[in-house]
Amino acid sequence: MIRVCVQYNEYDAIASFDMRGHAEAGPHGQDIVCAGVSAVTIGTVNAIHTLCDVDIVTDMTDAGGHLMCRVPEGLTPRTYEDVQLLLKSMVLSLQAIADVHQAYMTVEIDRR
Repeated sequence: MIRVCVQYNEYDAIASFDMRGHAEAGPHGQDIVCAGVSAVTIGTVNAIHTLCDVDIVTDMTDAGGHLMCRVPEGLTPRTYEDVQLLLKSMVLSLQAIADVHQAYMTVEIDRR
């Protein structure tokens, strides 16, 4: 099962997300849940880098199954808003996938 945990900061903004596990919803290379989750998360990280010119802090295992991303400090207010919009869109997409494929993934929201 893929577990995505999205952590918000005290200002109700997304501070980081951590994705772990494998969906195992199909054979390797044919797992649509894994493909969808990977496309959404990696696409978001790439969009933040390309569109916002921000190198989001990432940690990922070579074998797959783990991706952690954290929003860096020191962004301008406009860039921070743009990064937040992309991350919020990512969360909505992941929740939509989880709603349809509950047996293979969950999205947890951590509002401290």
